[in-house]
Amino acid sequence: MSFQDKSIQCIDCKTPFTFTAGEQEFYQTKGFSNEPKRCSSCRRTNKAQRSNSGSYSYASRY
Repeated sequence: MSFQDKSIQCIDCKTPFTFTAGEQEFYQTKGFSNEPKRCSSCRRTNKAQRSNSGSYSYASRY
C-alpha cells in the first residue's frame, strides 16, 4: 500500500497538522486502525493531564 502525507485538523486546538506517510506506515505496522485526532502538542498536553489526574499506583493504596 502506498501512503501519502495527509492533513488533519486537531480536535482540540483546531490547527491542521500533517499525518506523514511514515507515520501512517508505523500505525499500520502496530495494527492501529484509527488516524490521530490530536496534533503532537495537544497529545503531549493530554497525556500529561492524564498522568497527573490524581491516579495512583496499586502499591500506594497500602
